[in-house]
Amino acid sequence: MSSTVTQRNGWLWCAAAAVLFGAATPATKLLVDDVGSVALAGLLYLGAALAVAPFTMRERQPRVTTAQRSRLLLAVVVGGGLAPVLLVLALDRTPAGTVSLLLNLELVATAVIAWAFLHEHIGHWPVVGIAIIVVGSAVLTGTSDTGLAGGALLVAGACLCWGIDNAVTASLDAYSPKRITMTKGIVAGSVNLALGVALAGLPSERVVLMALAIGALGYGLSITLWITGARLVGAARGQAIFALAPFVGALLAWPINGDALSLTIVVAFAISLTGVLLVSSAHHSHLHEHPIFQHAHSIDPDDPHHSSDVIEIIQGEQHRHLVLAHRHEHLPDIHHRHDHQD
Repeated sequence: MSSTVTQRNGWLWCAAAAVLFGAATPATKLLVDDVGSVALAGLLYLGAALAVAPFTMRERQPRVTTAQRSRLLLAVVVGGGLAPVLLVLALDRTPAGTVSLLLNLELVATAVIAWAFLHEHIGHWPVVGIAIIVVGSAVLTGTSDTGLAGGALLVAGACLCWGIDNAVTASLDAYSPKRITMTKGIVAGSVNLALGVALAGLPSERVVLMALAIGALGYGLSITLWITGARLVGAARGQAIFALAPFVGALLAWPINGDALSLTIVVAFAISLTGVLLVSSAHHSHLHEHPIFQHAHSIDPDDPHHSSDVIEIIQGEQHRHLVLAHRHEHLPDIHHRHDHQD
């Protein structure tokens, strides 16, 4: 598989994740009056776990280090535990369309964290594209006449948590995307549901089933697709594609929640789409050397990083990469997280 095809697949996975997560926001808004915020957040992530559990059960338990477990725990706590609670609290007091638009702050958080802590090479044009996406979101939120102070702070907190989560999970290649999603769902979902039931009682059977369904598609399948795509294109670029989710949510909030669909929304969507296309069209290549390292993901025999002379199969998808020096177009994927001088 060529690097161009691999990158295109990454864009497609992240775009599909964006559509599913974008639709989940107005759908979740339909339930906020019928169940406590903490319990609803728990149900959404338990639904995510249910969506991937049948596939994860077939996988062998990976061999991981203490550092890898610690990073997964961080992702579970901030991404699966805190972020959904903050989002549901925001939906309880702010229109779904407005919340959807504010979720573009997740892009900013992810890009800054990926650049500062993962040392991802972003490049000049992707930075311009990210800025354009943020402008598109600002156009919408700047024209809203809804009081945004409380809701905006809650959404910003959720986006910061998900930004940390995104940066961690995009580089957490000891676990499969499905296993990461299931771990988040079971641990964070169970804890939040237990707390929510203790605080506000057990929700109705209808609400439980609807929340689990929304969680399965909008979180379980979406998270898995995003992690898969981000491993191919990097956390910052993956989040730039995922930035379409807020606009999908804003558009769907019109028929689902009765939010007004204005010309401003359409214009802002077009602005952000321009930014996404700019980010995804960037190219980068240079001579680089891969050191010896070990991780787990699907092995593609057509990928030069997986040719028989440069990897050693350990167990299942676990494999060790040997020293390899070459030049080709690449992004900060799981094989190219290294310092850049150009």
